[in-house]
Amino acid sequence: MNIHEYQGKELLAKFGIAIPKGIAAMTVAEAVEAARQLPGPLYVVKSQIHAGGRGKGTFKELAPGSKGGVRLAKSLEEVEAHAKDMLGNTLVTIQTGDAGKQVNRLYITDGVDIGKEYYLSMLVDRATGRIAMIASTEGGMSIEDVAHDTPEKIATITIDPAQGFMPHHGRALAFGLKLKGDLAKQAQVLGKQLYDAFMALDCAMIEINPLAECDGKLMVLDTKMSFDSNALYRHPDVIALRDETEEDPAEIEASKYDLAYIKLDGNIGCMVNGAGLAMATMDIIKLNGEFPANFLDVGGGANKEKVTAAFKIILKDPAVKGILVNIFGGIMKCDIIAEGIVAAAKEVNLSVPLVVRLEGTNVEQGKEILANSGLPIVPASDLGDAAKKIVAEVRKAA
Repeated sequence: MNIHEYQGKELLAKFGIAIPKGIAAMTVAEAVEAARQLPGPLYVVKSQIHAGGRGKGTFKELAPGSKGGVRLAKSLEEVEAHAKDMLGNTLVTIQTGDAGKQVNRLYITDGVDIGKEYYLSMLVDRATGRIAMIASTEGGMSIEDVAHDTPEKIATITIDPAQGFMPHHGRALAFGLKLKGDLAKQAQVLGKQLYDAFMALDCAMIEINPLAECDGKLMVLDTKMSFDSNALYRHPDVIALRDETEEDPAEIEASKYDLAYIKLDGNIGCMVNGAGLAMATMDIIKLNGEFPANFLDVGGGANKEKVTAAFKIILKDPAVKGILVNIFGGIMKCDIIAEGIVAAAKEVNLSVPLVVRLEGTNVEQGKEILANSGLPIVPASDLGDAAKKIVAEVRKAA
């Protein structure tokens, strides 16, 4: 789960991390009133969407050459003008794709005098089973560009969660940012605060870009935060920050049935049990010349209701021209899943080709149920056969 910049800053502030004064706004009038409450005379008007690259983004509805989604204002009148440009319009950034995202919230912050910008993030390093703190002197830039062009300017500090954040981690962070004196001491404190926030909130990632030196003080000027969805039950205060307008409606619907669904750009819908098998299914569709329309993992305990919901979600995508079901029956028996497929296909009045590959527990019973269903379900003997058949069916119907 992701949250907005202003929400992330409010959470970090609870751990003592320094942020500029700022107020969220949903309307133009609220934006102006927010600026009135700030010291000024310089304000920053920031679009709030779940995507990076806002400052370099463009608004679809504005004339070419217009400013992006993060703007400076030197008066209340400028704050008002920028708010009018942003609210309700579609911001396109390098991370949103061509569709962009509609701006429904703004964050008005106090302008600060920036001396130097740094990059700092913390995430779970699955390769080592530790927390990785990533720091760079090249703040304000895409970390991907820094990694590609000047990888020597990135320092990675790994922290064993069984040991926790230790003083040497703080010193390594200050060294990685090339800070000395009081700023080095501040960096060591900030590292501990960030680690405490990461662990206490069950974060998946905290990214600060830029972390800035402002009048001799390190301040967080922008942040992105995401959370481990499996741990959200422990954090009702974090769940309350969810903004469903920033999420795909189909993904929201899928989450209600505990389905892992991500929309993609292809034309073949996929329904699979197991994330690894789902990835392999998408790969083999692409190898056969077509593209998957989604990632959908129904999990190990799928039933008729879950399968029906999965079919409905897939078919809501107008780009879907065929569906490939690939199930390996272990805990989930093939005959049970076959009954679910047949019932779901009848309920949704399936109108696109459907290829089903079953393997595992009770596979023969499952295949018999599909064969006797009276539905035009195309059986497949293995994954390669399934991919070839669904690609052929989709191209035949085109």
